[in-house]
Amino acid sequence: MILSLRTVCVLVLVASACDYKSAAELGLPVEPPPPPPSLDEQVRNLLLAIPQPPPLSPQDPAMVALGQALLFDKILSGNRDISCATCHFPTVHGGDGLSLSIGTGGIGLGPLRTVGAGRQFIPRSSPSLLNQGLLPPQVFWDGRVSGNRNGPFNTPAGPALPPGLPNILAAQAMFPVLNRQEMRGQIGDKDVFGNPNELAAFTDAQMAETWQAIMQRVRAIPEYVTRFAAAFPGIPSASLGFQHAATAMAAFEIQAFSRLSSPFDRYLARDNAAMTVEQKRGAQIFFSGRGGCARCHGGPLLGGTTFANVGIPQIGPGTSSAPPLDVGRANFTFRAPMLRNVELTAPYMHNGAYATLEAVVRHYNDASNDFRSYDPAQLAAAVRPQYHGDQATKDAVLATLDNRVRNPLNLAEGDMADLVTFLKALTDPAARDLGALIPSSVPSGLPIQ
Repeated sequence: MILSLRTVCVLVLVASACDYKSAAELGLPVEPPPPPPSLDEQVRNLLLAIPQPPPLSPQDPAMVALGQALLFDKILSGNRDISCATCHFPTVHGGDGLSLSIGTGGIGLGPLRTVGAGRQFIPRSSPSLLNQGLLPPQVFWDGRVSGNRNGPFNTPAGPALPPGLPNILAAQAMFPVLNRQEMRGQIGDKDVFGNPNELAAFTDAQMAETWQAIMQRVRAIPEYVTRFAAAFPGIPSASLGFQHAATAMAAFEIQAFSRLSSPFDRYLARDNAAMTVEQKRGAQIFFSGRGGCARCHGGPLLGGTTFANVGIPQIGPGTSSAPPLDVGRANFTFRAPMLRNVELTAPYMHNGAYATLEAVVRHYNDASNDFRSYDPAQLAAAVRPQYHGDQATKDAVLATLDNRVRNPLNLAEGDMADLVTFLKALTDPAARDLGALIPSSVPSGLPIQ
């Protein structure tokens, strides 16, 4: 049938009129709009790219026992006055609670530790050992040791790094004993017994010789000979190198400082009741564009993989590359740390510039303005003179500020409070008290505390 042009026009007009009528006006059934996604659905959609952390490798008990003794034994330091654990003590959650760490020559433990006569602060804060066993691809604030979880590794030692290190945490443990400020001491130093510090006599380039001299000390202690034989059966004592000691310390750190049962971890395992409403709101801000936190603190480690200049005030004596400033990896960039158990590891940033999580979140809400108006009164009194607040330094930092933090987030007070509450959901209750990790004694007989 052929319709006339007039009929076609009428039909089009009728159809067009119908388009402007609701289904109810036409007598058709009305479907209710779908309900908005629940808070859990919104958060879980944001967490699709956040898998649970990789499983931890089981550690040999003999290796763990040896590593515990070595970590707490001051025999590894040139002056026999500081151990690795001095700056990574269990009662301070695997750190030292200081903005800038205090190495050999210092007095005391934790936040009460003071700089010794003729010494100065170490340029940076001591990262907590908590969850370093997750084996990030870079360690140290400037990432100077990097590589795959199990190697190969790029380190300051280059080809001098001994082979056989099983993971990046073992590679990291090779270097604090070489640092003169941290553990080795200065030429002419005498140890706590008044004897010459033979480790300090080596040049900085003599890494292999220094490591071997430390092992000579350790092998002279019968209990260590027994412990190394149990941890490394089949390797003659004379063939043991400091890489074996570092391997044992890494095994202890992986076993002892891994705490992965936080409310957030349980939420990742599909327990919707593991986090509070406030914590879920904070997670929504953290992982979405509103906060943008996951751009640096994403992935299964919640950080530990990227570097950025986020406008942190310059504090400390500086490093050898640009004293009195610390330019980090380059252009004031530093590694974004892993955030699990971050509630316990104050003060924050590579130089402990902020004492609380609230201060950190407020900084990120408007990094440029917070950097310009930084108040050093929030630092411990002994550290305040180390703040470099001159305009030239501020201009230098701001010139290379990361684009991700150049613009304010404009979060409301309630939003920032929710973010802090979420960060506290990253705390494993078992990480709050690590005092049981402290041995009663070490084979050298040197004091632990």
